[in-house]
Amino acid sequence: MVIAVDFLRLEEFCSIYIMEKPLLLYVFSFYWHFLNALFTVEAPSSLYIVECGSNVTMECTFPVNGKLKFRDLSVSWEKKDELKKQVYSLLRGEEDFESQHSDFRGRIKLLKEKLNLGRSLLQITDVKLGDAGVYRCLIGYGGADYKTINLKVKAPYRTVTQRVVRTGDNKWKLTCRSEGYPQAEVIWQNRERKDLTDKANTSYETGSDRLYHVTSTLTIKSRIDEIFYCIFWNKELQENTTAILHIADSADTESRHFLGAILIVPALIGSVLLFILCIKKARANKDNRTPVAASSVAKLSKHKDKHNRRDTSFEDGELKYIQIEKT
Repeated sequence: MVIAVDFLRLEEFCSIYIMEKPLLLYVFSFYWHFLNALFTVEAPSSLYIVECGSNVTMECTFPVNGKLKFRDLSVSWEKKDELKKQVYSLLRGEEDFESQHSDFRGRIKLLKEKLNLGRSLLQITDVKLGDAGVYRCLIGYGGADYKTINLKVKAPYRTVTQRVVRTGDNKWKLTCRSEGYPQAEVIWQNRERKDLTDKANTSYETGSDRLYHVTSTLTIKSRIDEIFYCIFWNKELQENTTAILHIADSADTESRHFLGAILIVPALIGSVLLFILCIKKARANKDNRTPVAASSVAKLSKHKDKHNRRDTSFEDGELKYIQIEKT
């Protein structure tokens, strides 16, 4: 024999009359356990770990027993914070977005085509760090039951910025910077994997993005050609990212590069000024050559005219001499 009880109506009835009829509390408790025996919601996975900015699909399952009747189905996904946040709601086959919390608007989708198979799949796109927490999947279909699911959001410390600076005779300052979530511990080791963390200074800052901005500095005395390891260890997620810092002759390049930059700038300015000076000088020489050439041409022309006049006078004198001689 199958007993069908409308759980929602029973709960409403109990809330109204429970003070007047104490015996009803026992009846309600009896039916709750009875309904759970007939209708059970399961969670294939109770923990999801996803990277910030990616998508996640969480699932709970429920018995259908034949063709699904959407008019009898209610699905609710809630996030349990200090205040309960409604993530998604389907009431008797109709979606209700008015009660959805603003944190999830535009990023939530229930794969309704899977409900016929007894699967409630909630998809969250562009996961935020604030989405982490405990969710409750509640299904009402003839009976009612729920399961809790934990969502963890991570932002791995993938990129580590490193810096090696000489501070004195065989004295060095090693610095590692990275950002991620949750908060990570920074571990320092030498080539022999000896722990040097106690000698390091590590600071943490958080911004509006809720990421941890971590800076760790190790001041140490060491010879050339040594290596050190800077490890960002995320204990909660059991993940680590390691950077290798190498002390070499070029390890103090920051101070040299800074000095080089100081020397390069004046040299560059001097080169530009020299180039401008050469252009001006070239133009001046060009201007000077033009009148000289013109003067030379004028002198040459004048000399040629004078020479021509001399030739003409000589020819005239010679002609007169010939005429006198003939006479």
